[in-house]
Amino acid sequence: MTLRRLLGGLIGVPLAIVIVLFAVANRQDVVVGFDPFAPDAPALSVTLPLFAVILVSLMAGVVVGGVASWLRQGKWRKEAKRRRVETSRLEAEKEAARREVASARVALPAPPRHAA
Repeated sequence: MTLRRLLGGLIGVPLAIVIVLFAVANRQDVVVGFDPFAPDAPALSVTLPLFAVILVSLMAGVVVGGVASWLRQGKWRKEAKRRRVETSRLEAEKEAARREVASARVALPAPPRHAA
């Protein structure tokens, strides 16, 4: 068992228990209205269990926060891509220079031997 799975179990199982207990304790229905001009009798409304409203709100917040974070990090992803491309180009250039040096060594005549 890996450490990641162990930590996932240590965090995930209690979290799941808390969510189930929360859902069971908050089953009463609430009216969610989308009409700010008529709060007593909204034209557009939905009746949902309270736990569903809260959990959906939390999930929406996580998604919005993740998208905002991903968008904010765009300049860093662009810079990393630029550096990867540059690194590939420089490695190809280095390999070409290495092959050129190796072929030049083969083409050179052997140095004369000195008599001792």
